[in-house]
Amino acid sequence: MALFFLLWAGVISARLFELQVLRHSQLKAEVNGQSRNKRSIIPERGAILDRNGKVLAETLPAPSVCFQPLKDDALDSRLDKLNRLKKILDLSESDYQKIKARIVNNENFTFLKRKTDDETARRAMALNLDGVFLQEENKRFYPLGPLAAHVLGGVDVDNEGQSGIEFRFNSTLGGEKGQILSFRDAYRRDYQFEILKPASAGKDIVLTIDETLQYIAEKELEKAVAANNANWGTVIVSHPASGEILAIANCPSYDPNDFPPSSPEAGRDRAIQDIFEPGSTFKIVTASAALETNLVRLTDYFDCSKGSIQIGRSPVRDHKLMGILSFPDVIIHSSNVGTIQVGLRVGPEALYNMVKAYSFGEKTGIELPGEGEGMLRSLKIWNKVSTLPHIAIGYEIGVTALQMLQAMNVVANRGLMLPARIVKKIAGRPSSAAISQGPPERVISEQTASELTEIFRRVVEEGTGTAAQIPGYDIAGKTGTAQKYDRVARSYSSAKHLASFIGFAPAEKPVISIIVVLDEPKIGEHYGGQVAAPIFREIARRSLFYLHVLPRKLNSGLVVAAQLRDQKQ
Repeated sequence: MALFFLLWAGVISARLFELQVLRHSQLKAEVNGQSRNKRSIIPERGAILDRNGKVLAETLPAPSVCFQPLKDDALDSRLDKLNRLKKILDLSESDYQKIKARIVNNENFTFLKRKTDDETARRAMALNLDGVFLQEENKRFYPLGPLAAHVLGGVDVDNEGQSGIEFRFNSTLGGEKGQILSFRDAYRRDYQFEILKPASAGKDIVLTIDETLQYIAEKELEKAVAANNANWGTVIVSHPASGEILAIANCPSYDPNDFPPSSPEAGRDRAIQDIFEPGSTFKIVTASAALETNLVRLTDYFDCSKGSIQIGRSPVRDHKLMGILSFPDVIIHSSNVGTIQVGLRVGPEALYNMVKAYSFGEKTGIELPGEGEGMLRSLKIWNKVSTLPHIAIGYEIGVTALQMLQAMNVVANRGLMLPARIVKKIAGRPSSAAISQGPPERVISEQTASELTEIFRRVVEEGTGTAAQIPGYDIAGKTGTAQKYDRVARSYSSAKHLASFIGFAPAEKPVISIIVVLDEPKIGEHYGGQVAAPIFREIARRSLFYLHVLPRKLNSGLVVAAQLRDQKQ
């Protein structure tokens, strides 16, 4: 008996030595793993608001269904729980297989359904399955659906910004994560918490976007793209005097609540990312160079009667035959022949310097990711025969829609360029800080801007932009129609065009400026004055009404109508 107890004591001692000495670190880690759980505290993501305080993006609580198997839970039992939950959680086959693989690999924690709705979570928990529990998370919500989708962007399942403002200001909106230590009993139920590091909530961001103007721009653009069967379209609305962007619309678009977009095309912000040859809207720059250098006067005339001009081996034609035109009429009627003659008189160096002064070939610096800088070749590598005349009429140069709008804003602002911006302020808690803006830069003289404003007003009154007229308002604008380059044929296509219109209203004291671009309109006409100008008109008309900008001149019909209404009252 003594020998038996001696051996028994030896076995016990050896086992205790193994557990308490040899395997001490391993077993301690297992115990801590079972009884303690250290996890991050996800802070509340800041909201995104429009200039009037309308919520465009916010964070709402959302339950996630999780699974953490008990230590003695057999594999068959774990898979049975997953199978019972598959239909309730509406798991796709790919998600089901991923979750199943984690369970088979004996992972300690698995999300079964991230950020689901309350009803689904209730039904899942009603099964009372061991190891299945809810974890409260935050879900990004966009209450206005697809409105301003390309500006806002979107987030992934972990609320990390992936595009737009959500990406550009991810750290500002996201705040700083905290850390919490929870203690659990044998049934993995939390009974005590200890905050190791508190979370810092994200900051709200106020945009310069106006929800109503954004809606107007999107709806009018959507109708126009469909009516003209265009590949895509983009519209930007801005306040020229401040550089603030009031709306950016793209078609096709997407709903950020269902991020990522269904296709790369739908997710592309063409207003700042797509680079194209602008065509005649670029005559803004050529006309500016002509007047600033005093090499062309308003009283000068140019012979456009032949309807074409030879540039190297290729002729450049006008859209219709014109006679001898004054310099203003060259721009008003958008004569390529006349504009090339103007460009040749100005010369390559002066034209290049004016293009650089307008900041083409550079990013505008707007607070959105992925902005293109355009394409401007160095003066040293310009083709001596073709580059100058082509750039004078908007070819051999790449621009973005925002760059072109910024150029027109220079004219609207009497020669001054203000940086384009879309973030008005970042609101801290409790204070808020306005976004600083650099000083304006003078690009052209006030006299040149005034002369150009009159020319662009006549473009709408009697030239190629008459479809942009709004009764009671003076509108200044410029049309653009560019043939697209066919890389396969290595020539410009006569069937594919990019139509655009750019302008501001009212001409005497601009409140809004708008650019409209449609890619490859296929139904009816393809000219900017016939396709893009009517879109400008409708957006500008509705916007001016919303902004309470009253007409300064009324035609007789409007006056009579007003008198009749007064008499009835």
